[in-house]
Amino acid sequence: MAHIELRDLDDDDLDAVFEMMRDPQSVEMAAFTASDPDDRAAFDAWIARERGSDAVTLFVVTERGGFAGTAAVFTVDGDREVTFWIARHAWARGVATSALRLLIAREPIRPLFARTAAGNTRALAVLEKCGFTEVSRTTSFAPGVRREVEEVLLTLLPALDGA
Repeated sequence: MAHIELRDLDDDDLDAVFEMMRDPQSVEMAAFTASDPDDRAAFDAWIARERGSDAVTLFVVTERGGFAGTAAVFTVDGDREVTFWIARHAWARGVATSALRLLIAREPIRPLFARTAAGNTRALAVLEKCGFTEVSRTTSFAPGVRREVEEVLLTLLPALDGA
């Protein structure tokens, strides 16, 4: 497996992140995305808000030093939540699993939460490999696919002492 690292997001990464997040197959899998993935002005405004928020820690995932995706930890209603998005060229090689393991090792707060579209079986498998378990399912409108989609909420609980 290739060497995977997390590093801070730089301005030079923004074009790669935008292109990754507008890939039609990726948008279909993620579902809960921007309503218009091709709107660069909306992307720029969103990423500026994310980068400027104290509640968000955003990383670039690299594979052998090259761009392979993004990973982040953020706060929603007082809960810490993780997210990751891996570029299609890096799929099916363990990049997501390695990146998520690095991310959760950096985040001390537990429980830690994650959400994914129920149909995104790859993301569900990665989350489960990393110790997340399903908490609940809800159905809501997913802007990226313009329809109702089932979303899975998962959690990573604190390790038991002596485990």
